[in-house]
This record gives sequence, C-alpha cells and structure tokens, in this order.
Amino acid sequence: MYNLVMKDLKLGVNPWFFVLPLIMGGLMLIPGWIYFIVPLYFCFITIPNMFGGFKSQNDLMFSTMMPVTKRDIVKSRITVVVILELMHLLAAMIFSIFTFRLYPHLTYIFYPPHMGFWGLCFIMLAIFNIIFISIHYKTAYKYGAATTASTTAAILFAGVAQWAGIQSPWVNDIFYGSGTDNTVLQLSILMAGLVIFIVLTFIAYRIAVKRFLKVEIL
Repeated sequence: MYNLVMKDLKLGVNPWFFVLPLIMGGLMLIPGWIYFIVPLYFCFITIPNMFGGFKSQNDLMFSTMMPVTKRDIVKSRITVVVILELMHLLAAMIFSIFTFRLYPHLTYIFYPPHMGFWGLCFIMLAIFNIIFISIHYKTAYKYGAATTASTTAAILFAGVAQWAGIQSPWVNDIFYGSGTDNTVLQLSILMAGLVIFIVLTFIAYRIAVKRFLKVEIL
C-alpha cells in the first residue's frame, strides 16, 4: 500500500495541490471572514480536479494491473485524500494563530477560529468523506455526483452549525463567549471532532471496499 500512496503523491496528484493549502490557509488572515470556507476549498477545488486527473490518466486501470489488492487500492487513495485534508486544516490552524494576534479585539459575527471551531471543521470533512467515498466507489471511476452530494452536505453542515452559533445562546457562549477561555472545553470539542473524522472515514473505507470488490474493471 505504501508504494500506491507514493505513486499517487508523486505521479497522480498535481504538485499544485500541495501548495494550495498554504494559499487557502492565508485566507484565515481576512478579519471576521466565514472561516468554514477555508477547508471547504478542499471540496471545491482539490477533490474534483484531483479525481478528474486520476480519470484522465486512466489510473484505475493502471492500478488494477499492479500486483495489489482492491482493498489496498481503496486504502491508499483514501490515505492520500486524508493527507491533503490534514494539510488544509493544519495550514489554516497555523494562520489562525496570526489572525488572533493581528486582530486581538475583533468582534466576530461568524465563528472565530478557536480550537472548538476546528473540531467542527473535522466533523464537516468527516461528513464529506463518508458521502464522497461511499458514492465514488460504486464505480471507482465517476466522481461528479459524489463530489456534488458530499460538498452539498458539507456546506449544509457548515450552514447549520453557523446558524446555531448565532441563534443559540448556549452554542454562542461556547464558541464566542466565556467558553472560548475554557481550554479543556475547546480541546474536548476538537478531540471529539477528530474522533468523528476518524470513525466516519474508517466507515467510508469499509463501505468503499465492499462496493469496489463488486466493480468489474474492463
């Protein structure tokens, strides 16, 4: 599987997508922006272009000709997706540190990028993963419907979460008010989001393997 991952990282993925997290992360420096959009650019740009590249390269046929199992093909591709997702989140998190230093007294309308916010971002990407990966591996070739459905679901989650942050006094206090000074609470939300990300991505992997085993490669 390691060789499959390296094949994707070196040959399948355009080097631009390793630079993109830094560029998109820089958007965190915009004061009071809708910061959910920063990781969503992974869904908007990276996934459709990356999987479009795999399709144009006939990567599926090439991979199945190698002495590897279908399970390893799925596992390596999901690993690459997760690596790029983590790059996007990590870059955005680093830039958010400078955001707080640049605008220490800013009044936020949308979520400020505290640790709890990143927990919500992990959940958003977890939802994206389980929908995209599950649908895509019905064929392991078509990606348009999978991208549309998963991106729509991620946007809806972000929208509902942001609405709750504005409308609910309890949620507002956690992400805007006194809860932001509670390190244990913020870290707990981050860890909970990370766990959900791992669990849903693993479930997506299991579903993808089950479906891919039934795909006829011509």
